[in-house]
Amino acid sequence: MHKLLLTPAEAADLLGVSRTTLYELLNAELIESVRIGRARRIPRAALVTYVDRLRGLSDGEAAA
Repeated sequence: MHKLLLTPAEAADLLGVSRTTLYELLNAELIESVRIGRARRIPRAALVTYVDRLRGLSDGEAAA
């Protein structure tokens, strides 16, 4: 079973970028994140949405 929420390090690893780059994307609000207490977590779906936007796909095309 896949985790629904990822740590920044896990999300960076999945995207193939550094943690610093991931934090830059989070700060620019290009990738959605949530806070649980003091911890920041990234929904797995937010990474898919971000990659789909990079590829120029709309929500309807991504679902197909």
